[in-house]
Amino acid sequence: MLDNLLAFLILAGAAFTFIGSLGLARLRDFYTRLHGPTKATTLGVGSLLVASAIHFSTRGEGISLHEVLVTLFLFITAPVSAHLLAKAALHLRLASLAPAPEEEAPARQGDASPEER
Repeated sequence: MLDNLLAFLILAGAAFTFIGSLGLARLRDFYTRLHGPTKATTLGVGSLLVASAIHFSTRGEGISLHEVLVTLFLFITAPVSAHLLAKAALHLRLASLAPAPEEEAPARQGDASPEER
């Protein structure tokens, strides 16, 4: 039973890591390419680390804290680094494939325009 759980976690981790790496290589602009390593690859590596922690905790002497600490570090730093990279790209006005939002939203019926206020 435990071997089946470990096999599932390893296969799921490998699949998510592969999909995240493929997204990093195949997507066309920086903003969409940023999602590959921060979403899928983080989940894949986290799954692999959980499988490793379970394996070494059941086969060794007590709880394996190395994998738990690496997993915690990964889940804390990946979103922060992705946010900082996206913020730097916005600051540098890096072009995106997505259309830019309109500068001023059209006024709804019944709303006063800014000049009438």
